[in-house]
Amino acid sequence: MPLDIASAAYAVTIAAGGLLGYVKAGSVPSLAAGLAFGSVMGIGAYQTSQNPDNYGLSLATSTVLAGLMGYRFATSGKFMPAGLVATLRGDIAELMCVPVFVKYIENRVIIIKSSTNVIHHGRG
Repeated sequence: MPLDIASAAYAVTIAAGGLLGYVKAGSVPSLAAGLAFGSVMGIGAYQTSQNPDNYGLSLATSTVLAGLMGYRFATSGKFMPAGLVATLRGDIAELMCVPVFVKYIENRVIIIKSSTNVIHHGRG
């Protein structure tokens, strides 16, 4: 399977943001959170690369991070870095959820077609 580039890029962005927070402001919590969330997101990117249906860890990680950063953005009003991370999370969620929704719809159509074939066979 090919690499899930979107999730891998998001993982690198999260880790780099934590490192940047440490370099610019000396923030050890930013470094720790960035490396922790980036690492977990990297594992999630690996999982979705192996099996695209295995998106749970990536989705959970990005949701928690979006909640934390969304709260920080709401209280501080500063777009960087909280607003940017929350915005990126929305893009990643779209990339993960749209294929899942499409597959769900395709499966429903197959089930409906199968059940209509059964009904027609029963009449004939």
